[in-house]
Amino acid sequence: MPAPTVRMRRLASELRRLRKAADLTREGISERTGINEATLYRIETARARPQARTLASLLDVYEVTEPRRTELMTLLKQSAHRGWLNTFSSDLPERYTSYIEFEAEAREVLNYECLFIPGLLQTERYARAAISAVLPECTREEIESRVDARMQRQAALTREQPLKLWAIVDEAAIRRVVGGRAVMAEQLQHLSAITELPTVNLQVIPFDAGAHPGMPGSFVVMDFAEAIGPAIVYIDSQAGDLFLEEEADISRYNLVFTHLRAGALSPSASAELIAAAARDERPGRGA
Repeated sequence: MPAPTVRMRRLASELRRLRKAADLTREGISERTGINEATLYRIETARARPQARTLASLLDVYEVTEPRRTELMTLLKQSAHRGWLNTFSSDLPERYTSYIEFEAEAREVLNYECLFIPGLLQTERYARAAISAVLPECTREEIESRVDARMQRQAALTREQPLKLWAIVDEAAIRRVVGGRAVMAEQLQHLSAITELPTVNLQVIPFDAGAHPGMPGSFVVMDFAEAIGPAIVYIDSQAGDLFLEEEADISRYNLVFTHLRAGALSPSASAELIAAAARDERPGRGA
């Protein structure tokens, strides 16, 4: 089954919220509407796209009025749109395609990385080296598909209404040599250039800052236009990818990011650190 689009996930999330607010079980909804419980489960988990009449029946039961009713019906109409992801969806894991869908719809991304350069800021050679090392079980074709997708994602930074990116990285991500010194030097030079964009901010947490709230691991907070829905948090780990949509989780990660931003070097001081690291990685220097 193709990965659900961001709008389809948003619709599913809203339908779950409406049912719980009405204090109804899926069994109770099935009795009132005749919609099969299994179908309701698939709709509420974004595994199935409801028909317009099915959605209308659910909104009747939940007593949803205008203008929210029209907004949700419009969300259903738009939920089949996938954009450029069609090219890759059959080659990429479902969780990754879901992430790409969310990112493509986001208006702002807060990204903290403890060991890697953020994907939206990676060069092609760095991305290939990083993916190859992290996923040694992948075939060459699978690696290239991921690299191509990562490069296409970066178009969001220069589109007509560009994605706003605020990235914070631990100094370890700047100092770790991925792909060799030439690849790393190119990557660091690219960071210096890409952060000239007015919608891109990059900060570095230096080693001498000591312990900080980001040490447990990397995360991404994505914020959307009001018509699409509230923010979400994405966490990528060895145990699997995780999307968090509860308000308490979003607030917690926003607070962590605020603390990280306060503890990191300023964007200008970060740029100086990155430029110095780039000079250190130029071929011909050191042993």
